[in-house]
Amino acid sequence: MAPARRRFVPDFDPDFGDRPLTAARHDIVIGRWQGVRDLLLATGPVRSRRTHRLRLLAHAAAGSTAVESWLAAEPENPDAVVLRAATEVVRIFNVAVATGRGGEVDRDRIDLAVMACLRAADACPADPMPWASLLTVARLYEGGVQRRELARWWSELRDRDPYNIEGHVQMLRYYSARWHGTHGTMYDFARDAAGAAPPGSPLPVLVQIARVEEYRYIAEGAKGRQVLGGSNVGQHWNHELAVQEVRRTFDRWIAAREGTTAAQDGPFPPEEVAELNYLAHAACYAGLHGEAAHLFRALDGRAARVPWSYTGDAAQQFTRWREQVGATA
Repeated sequence: MAPARRRFVPDFDPDFGDRPLTAARHDIVIGRWQGVRDLLLATGPVRSRRTHRLRLLAHAAAGSTAVESWLAAEPENPDAVVLRAATEVVRIFNVAVATGRGGEVDRDRIDLAVMACLRAADACPADPMPWASLLTVARLYEGGVQRRELARWWSELRDRDPYNIEGHVQMLRYYSARWHGTHGTMYDFARDAAGAAPPGSPLPVLVQIARVEEYRYIAEGAKGRQVLGGSNVGQHWNHELAVQEVRRTFDRWIAAREGTTAAQDGPFPPEEVAELNYLAHAACYAGLHGEAAHLFRALDGRAARVPWSYTGDAAQQFTRWREQVGATA
C-alpha cells in the first residue's frame, strides 16, 4: 500500500527562511540586542538584504526596549541609530492603526520620528534605509508633506540605491488613493519605475502591488458589500492590460533573472519572497497558470499573507491556487 501523501501547508515564516534574521528577532523577544548588532554587521553592504532585515527587526523591536538598550550601550553605533529610527516609524504606524488611519496621530510625535530618521541618515550616510523610513512616515502627515521635501527625500534614497524596493513601495503607497494621491498617480509611478528598472530587478512588480492597493481601496470602501472573493475579482485582475502587465513583469524580472549565470544558485533570496507572492497572486487571477506554476515552484512553499488575504483566507488561497495551476509536483 502506497504511503499517504503528505498534506501541503504553506510556510508563513515572516523571515522567509532567513535563519540568522529569525535568531536575531528571537534575541529581541528575550531582551538581548547583541545578536541584532552582530547580524547587521554580518549583513554587510548588500542593500536589499540590509533593508529587508532592518524593516523586520524594527517590527520586532517596536514592542520592546531592546533597541533603546542597544543605543544606551553603544550610542555611537550607526546601525543602532538607523534601527531606532525605523522602530519609531513602526511604533507610530501601530498607533495609526489603533486610531483608524493616521489622522489622529499626534503631529509632534510624527515630527520626532522624522528627526530620528534624519539623525539616522547623518549617522549612516550611505544607507538608504533612513530615507525609506522617511517616505513611510510621510504618509501620516495630514495632507502629506510639502512636494519639495518629499522630492528631496526621494532623491536622497535614489542617490544611495536607485532600485531600492522598500523605498519604491513606500512611495507608491504615498501616491495611492488611500493616502495622498489617486489610482492614476500610483499606477503612473509604478509603471515609470518598472520601465526604468534593469533586467532582473524586482521593481516591475510595483505594477502588481499597485493593483493590490487599488483592490484593497475598493474593498475597504464596500462597507459590508461583497467584494473579497466576489464576481468582480476577475474583472479587476484579468482584463487585457492587467494580463499584459503580469507577463511583462514575469519576463523582465523572473525570466531575466533566471537567464543569468550568476542567478543559478538560488536566484530568489528571502528579501524578494514577499514580491514573488504578489506576482504569483496576480498570475493566478490573470489566468496565467504556466507563469503561476513557475512562481509557486520558486516560492517552494514560502507564503506571505499579503496579498492572498485580500481575496480570501491566505492559507486556503495559496494552497488552492498552487494545486489548481499544477505546481504540486
